[in-house]
Amino acid sequence: MIDVAVNTDTAESLVEEVFRFGRALRVAVSTGDDRTELPSALIGVLGTLATHGECRQSELAGAMCTSQSVLSRQLAELVDAGHVVRTPDPDDGRATRVRVSDAGLECLERIKGQRVERLSRMLGDWDEDEANAALCSIRRLTTTFTDEAQARHSGHRVLSHN
Repeated sequence: MIDVAVNTDTAESLVEEVFRFGRALRVAVSTGDDRTELPSALIGVLGTLATHGECRQSELAGAMCTSQSVLSRQLAELVDAGHVVRTPDPDDGRATRVRVSDAGLECLERIKGQRVERLSRMLGDWDEDEANAALCSIRRLTTTFTDEAQARHSGHRVLSHN
């Protein structure tokens, strides 16, 4: 029998709030000048690639828990826009590597600046302790969800590491 640390009602409420939070966050960060620069899905790919660093497309797909076909279309758009550069893989002449271009990094910095300014205004009545407590909880949720998603994407099961 599996020992469950969180009861079913709490888990159900958490699922509902996480989805509500996701929708609210999308609206909060996509309202403004950055909305016309790049679609949010492409911003996500660009941001993940910037964090991950130069890699093969298959590595990026694994890190994002997405299919290579979806990612391929998104990368093609980012390459066409000048935000991503493809280069031959020195270890395998048939493969390519992708990285964020200088223009892509500048685009990300602009978007990040706009989002930080907007969210800072929205959190104007929060104190630093409240913001840090929320940040810790969101980071823990993100790690938990990402570990599970990557394990499923790679066909393995992850044990809880609390």
